[in-house]
Amino acid sequence: MSVLDQAYEIARNRRPRVVFPEADDPRVAEAMARLAAEGLAQPLPLAAPDEAQLAALVASRGLKEGLARRMLERPLIRAAAMVAAGQAEAMVAGADSPTRKVIEAAGLAIGLAEGVTLPSSFFLMRFPDGREMIWADCAVNVAPDAEGLAAIARASATTATALMGAARVALLSFSTGASGTGPSVDAVRAAAEATGFAGPLQADAALNAGIAAKKGADFADPNVLIFPNLDAGNIAYKLAQELAGAQAIGPFLQGFARPVCDLSRGASVADIVAATVITAALSA
Repeated sequence: MSVLDQAYEIARNRRPRVVFPEADDPRVAEAMARLAAEGLAQPLPLAAPDEAQLAALVASRGLKEGLARRMLERPLIRAAAMVAAGQAEAMVAGADSPTRKVIEAAGLAIGLAEGVTLPSSFFLMRFPDGREMIWADCAVNVAPDAEGLAAIARASATTATALMGAARVALLSFSTGASGTGPSVDAVRAAAEATGFAGPLQADAALNAGIAAKKGADFADPNVLIFPNLDAGNIAYKLAQELAGAQAIGPFLQGFARPVCDLSRGASVADIVAATVITAALSA
């Protein structure tokens, strides 16, 4: 069973409450109706500001009550506060909002998971031959340093374990092993050493056991690819879509204490439904 099929099954069993702060967008409204009709989630529009949301926002950031009340007037922050207050299990936004605003709201109200130092994003990549992989970070962090790459790799491993049952992580670079030097490959090497994940690996060595052997690298058979920067990740997933017919579901934010999905502003109704289902599967 594919990851997406498993996610649909999990969503139907859990039917989590998912808040949509952009419910007035026609695409989002149609997706919410479809999710409810198919029993995949309990889609919620924004609730009115209340004391539980206020308390959650104050507790999360130590804000003064007056400032917190004013912040709850912002739809994204109120939606995140609903999740933090236990009024919803997850939040799906971004159809009409830039990524930085979604991250800001999640950071203010929900906060990062224990031990996480950096929020990041991932795509679930689905290929015509049936392969499914987690690719990160393709949407958020422009030029992470070694510590940032390590945080992205750890968060992605947690995501892969939740969705796929296991995480096999490869940190990609222009160099395999000790064959190259430079700031980028050095950062990847340091991140690999800090996490114990495979790397640095060139993409062919990461994905092809024969090439890995020729280059003296252990074959990781990865289901998670970590890119050295946003240029590489963003270009790679779009090339995979256009040249290989891959489906890129996401981006999803990771590292927060509760699931948050950051939709593409060009997302279709089908994209929103699929993204919500994956988010629901992460809401255990």
